[in-house]
Amino acid sequence: MPDYWERRSRLLRNAAVRQETVTGDPEEQLQLAAVVTESIVDGPGLRFVLFTQGCPHRCPGCHNPQTHLSVGGTFYSVNQILYRYDENPACRGVTFSGGEPFEQAAALAQLAQAVHAGAGDVIVYTGYRLEQLRRRAGTDAGIHALLAATDLLVDGPYVQEKRCLGAPMVGSLNQRLIALSPRGNLLLDDIPLTPEGEAVKRIHWTE
Repeated sequence: MPDYWERRSRLLRNAAVRQETVTGDPEEQLQLAAVVTESIVDGPGLRFVLFTQGCPHRCPGCHNPQTHLSVGGTFYSVNQILYRYDENPACRGVTFSGGEPFEQAAALAQLAQAVHAGAGDVIVYTGYRLEQLRRRAGTDAGIHALLAATDLLVDGPYVQEKRCLGAPMVGSLNQRLIALSPRGNLLLDDIPLTPEGEAVKRIHWTE
């Protein structure tokens, strides 16, 4: 993980070319329930967290029921969010939560690509299973792009009967921590095990 000054230097060097890194429409809109500019509970290190608005899963007992409806929230351009993220070089990376991030996959993929260009990492929560997303990615370019830009995926719906308070990063024991890149392996290794050992499935990325 780059230290503060190394990350700041990289951000300044990348500022002039950042727009070339973000593919697609630079004004693609994000519909967000909330933006948390500094969090230490949504992944390793200091993180910039987006809670997307809209979720098809609507899991009973969900911690964020206000994000379920596809109406509401606030609209931002990708660049507006990117500027806010860049204001704090101490952030290790971004976390996309929800809501369901893969319902806004194309715009989030653009943002994730730009975060990578600045040496940050990307964690994505989803109520889908990875296998479902990979099937959908065959016909949905946005989902394909967001999967490709995700370092660590936390997958699976919240299941109230399997609620887990002790394991970091998950709400229920059916959910998995899946590294999708070398950066993802580093993130996974920085997530502590519970005192009882590995409570949820952890899958490291391999070539």
